[in-house]
Amino acid sequence: MPETGRVAAEELVYLSREPLNAETPLERQVGVVTPASRHYVRDHFAIPRAPERLAIDGAVRTPLLLDVDDLRSLPRRSLVVTLECAGNGRAFLDPPAPGEQWRTGAVSTAEWTGASLRTVLGMAGPLASAVEVVCVGADSGASADAGARIAYERSLPLADATRDDVLLAYAMNGDELPREHGAPLRLLVPGWYGMASVKWLARLRLVERRFEGFFQARRYVVGERPLREIAPRALIAWPRDDDRLPARPFVVRGYAWDGRGSLARVDVSADGGRSWRDATLDDALSPYAWRQWHASVAPGTSGQLVVMARAVTTDGDEQPLAEVRNELGYANNAVRPVRLEIA
Repeated sequence: MPETGRVAAEELVYLSREPLNAETPLERQVGVVTPASRHYVRDHFAIPRAPERLAIDGAVRTPLLLDVDDLRSLPRRSLVVTLECAGNGRAFLDPPAPGEQWRTGAVSTAEWTGASLRTVLGMAGPLASAVEVVCVGADSGASADAGARIAYERSLPLADATRDDVLLAYAMNGDELPREHGAPLRLLVPGWYGMASVKWLARLRLVERRFEGFFQARRYVVGERPLREIAPRALIAWPRDDDRLPARPFVVRGYAWDGRGSLARVDVSADGGRSWRDATLDDALSPYAWRQWHASVAPGTSGQLVVMARAVTTDGDEQPLAEVRNELGYANNAVRPVRLEIA
């Protein structure tokens, strides 16, 4: 199987090269869809050799071995989906939390195309006793925390795995899936943090009891609860922190999203959070894609200006102003102020 193209080194902000972890430069984002070359990358281990087939086994009536051509022969579906790393925003926690020190660029949006996971599971015939689907990537490595060599594995409750919108994706933005993004096949779980969308998918194992693997029970958890839906967040893409602007009106722009597709509005403050007003929020391209917003700001005098944006959902859930703390620094969706110098 030929390899697909690599992301371009100059397009990303790197945290590490091996394993590959890199942010998208949000100030360069135009429109909703992020080019594959600028889509953030989160890896736990080295990029593996591409698996040739996907095994579906465990608590099923008919174990299967499928290649990408088999999946391409099934009804295809395309979805525009925002993926966000659960550690996005961890770098701003004080005191620091362990893990990759993501700022705000561990989020991107792409159009993903593939076959429905529900269709493939239906072909295998889950037994009545099956409760979860363990999704196993081909990537693996030694982990001091786990005390052994482990693969990247996450599970989905069967009810979530059989949602209409969960895909086995083999294409990104209309082209072959790049190897950095999981080629030849990755899982896509819209609305959930990116750790659920297992890359280099090699196996789907249906199990009859709750899965307790390292990345399910010891990572990507808050307390004893595995992370799921993306928390609401609005970010300012332009201007950037510490920019110097002339003392005349300008337009602040950014992106906002949440995992439930329940974004109601974006509030903007130009006085450090003392007062707020509605931004202009674009229509949703899909229930799982971030939305563009913009607002006019008229600085009154020279000096420092603090601009903030917060997402508000239809049920009144507001993006918090204070940092969100937990042991591993997940889902810190606190509002990020942008401090500008007005000359």
